[in-house]
Amino acid sequence: MDKYECTVCGYVYDPELGDSDGGIASGTRFEDIPDDWVCPICGATKSEFKKVED
Repeated sequence: MDKYECTVCGYVYDPELGDSDGGIASGTRFEDIPDDWVCPICGATKSEFKKVED
């Protein structure tokens, strides 16, 4: 599964880990996260994330 990086603070969303503090279960693809989810570090919106290239 693809990882996504916050372009504001550099936080990387890893779908294998999810975001337990934000209510996102492990195994959740970035595309399946609700649009109102925000970066757990800086509060940036989901639209501020970009796909991390391998």
